[in-house]
Amino acid sequence: MVNNLKERTKIFAHDCVKLSISLPNTFLGNHIKGQLIRSSTSVAANYRATCIAQSKKSFISKISIVIEEVDESHFWIEFIIDEGLIPEETCKSLLNEANQLTKIFISSRKTANLNANN
Repeated sequence: MVNNLKERTKIFAHDCVKLSISLPNTFLGNHIKGQLIRSSTSVAANYRATCIAQSKKSFISKISIVIEEVDESHFWIEFIIDEGLIPEETCKSLLNEANQLTKIFISSRKTANLNANN
């Protein structure tokens, strides 16, 4: 499961970068490009850090960052749609993946919190 999620988060980052590159070269487009690239690549990088956390407390802290970054990525993809920069249909699979990853990571954090309290 860990390697699968490492790969999924990396693919998510790549797909968000590709989406970002297709944004218009405007002030808003360039701003969103930077934000989406930063947050989506952070999902992948921070998930890798989570995998080598040295304690439950560290794992919970790192997975919380992953959750924040994937949620931020979701926000920027929604914002792209809201602003009419890219059609919703083009973004649907990325929104779905962001939702799925968020659910997985929240579930992992809940499990870690339960195990940490036992």
